[in-house]
Amino acid sequence: MSGRIIGISGPTVSVELAGLKLYERVSLGHAGIMGEVVRLEQRRAIVQVYESTRGLGVGEPVAGTGTQLTVRLGPGLLGETFDGLQRPLAVLHREDGPFMQVGRKPELRRSQEPLRFHPLKQAGDRVRDGESMGYVEEGPLRHHVLAVGVAGTLAEICSGELEPEDSVARLEDGRRIFAFHDWPVRLPRPYRHKRPGFEPLVTGQRCVDFLFPLAKGGTAIFPGGFGTGKTVLEQSIAKFADVDIVVYVGCGERGNEMAEMLEEFGSLKDPWSERGLMDRTIVVANTSNMPVAAREASIFTAITMAEYYRDLGYDVLLLADSLSRWAEALREISSALEEMPGEEGYPTYLASRMAEFFARAGAVETLSDVTGSLTLMLSVSPPGGDFTEPVTQACLRTTGSFLMLDTALAHQRHFPAIDWFQSFSLYEDGVVARFDDEVSPDWGDLRRETRRILQHEERLREVAEIVGSEGLQDSDRLLMRTAEEVRRRFLAQNAYTDDAFSPPAQTLAAIREILARHREAASALDESRARDEDSQRANERGQENDEGRPEESTADTNSQPESDATEAPSGAAADAAPAGPSSGSQEGGDAAQ
Repeated sequence: MSGRIIGISGPTVSVELAGLKLYERVSLGHAGIMGEVVRLEQRRAIVQVYESTRGLGVGEPVAGTGTQLTVRLGPGLLGETFDGLQRPLAVLHREDGPFMQVGRKPELRRSQEPLRFHPLKQAGDRVRDGESMGYVEEGPLRHHVLAVGVAGTLAEICSGELEPEDSVARLEDGRRIFAFHDWPVRLPRPYRHKRPGFEPLVTGQRCVDFLFPLAKGGTAIFPGGFGTGKTVLEQSIAKFADVDIVVYVGCGERGNEMAEMLEEFGSLKDPWSERGLMDRTIVVANTSNMPVAAREASIFTAITMAEYYRDLGYDVLLLADSLSRWAEALREISSALEEMPGEEGYPTYLASRMAEFFARAGAVETLSDVTGSLTLMLSVSPPGGDFTEPVTQACLRTTGSFLMLDTALAHQRHFPAIDWFQSFSLYEDGVVARFDDEVSPDWGDLRRETRRILQHEERLREVAEIVGSEGLQDSDRLLMRTAEEVRRRFLAQNAYTDDAFSPPAQTLAAIREILARHREAASALDESRARDEDSQRANERGQENDEGRPEESTADTNSQPESDATEAPSGAAADAAPAGPSSGSQEGGDAAQ
């Protein structure tokens, strides 16, 4: 099936070819540039190209592949860096230099070392779709080989060293099972059923783990304007998150930031296993200078590889920076197709497309009867820090955790700049209960006390701006000092020091120390206030007794001269002078405070 190019407009190419399907991959021109069908019009089709169309001419041949964009899944993904089409960048750099040749096909390259396969089945066993045949060693993990799309009785199964192209098993009907298989990136991988996500996902960030906890299999977004630390926060979570696999996708990210991230990750150790961080990481690098179609493809390529490792029974974390650039790619493609625009030019199907993507997260029981999870943490870059823009609002409808990054906190050099009043987590009830059971029974109580202090401080701050801090009560000033300590010593973390990672036990000890000092100071303040009140009441009783004495000596007063009678009140006032020590007692109380 072949045709020809009839029009070129930037990354959008019109082709004349019958029999194409929506989202089918096509090969364009003599160079074999890859593209994806995004619209069908009888014998005419609109193709969004994954690469530059420079040098492509009208009349050049077009060939359909009959398949959608797929990725090759199997051993050898961990520790690699791919582009949005799953082309291994390190391999292509050795072969092509710093500039990739046009028309390079996606290909999962492995080392020349053979696979050592350990079977878990034997001939005669019944095999179900998605069931594990055995495993090969992939770094620190067991990489299970799955029977994908096939079922039946095993006729034979291999053991020992295998070449990557060799089959690991053969069914009685002649079908073979290989260590590698292809999967369409837009098609979610099947599972048996989803489980409620209550298992905590420890990130090492105190503000997240303590105030807005995440669950394995959940979804989270953290929107923030320029300079609020989205990239640093994502990279910190990628380093320290309590998961088995991390898939990091730079969607339209600046090239220098991607280079710095790759260089840094190559030298870091995983705090949970003490192995190299890249041993558990897959990087999908799509920089801002690449075509928009490749930008959209990178998101689906990354989540498909993440789903694959979830199906192997692992906890997987997908980090994307940023979702806004994917939405911008959708807007450009929609504009090129002359579709009816929605709010701010985004396509009208933006919200539904985002919801479909978020729905691929979850903690599941796989077809092989093991449990795995896929967690999504996605940054959003709202223009001008406007959180009412369409992308942020579309994510809010489907996300389970919302971590808003505040520009004002970033300007104060408070990182991570998570606004503890505007953020929320829908997983907190179940996750906090797990922390109570696994870490300490007072985790939830300390968390509620901390939130109460922060909320009360925000109200007091408004009053202090009017009357000044001197106009506040002593207890209120104490609370504001404690809240400041919580913010500066607990919620703030330096990503470039040893404090970058805080396990739950350390987090609990830090907040417990701060709140214990607050309670001790509040107790001392209450005791001082009680002493002052007792002293004041005693003085008042003394004043009442002194004021009653002249009335008891009226007979004597009447018998004295008038001049002497006028001096009696003065004497009473002198007897009432002990009221003076009350102020002294008050001063002593303030000094005790």
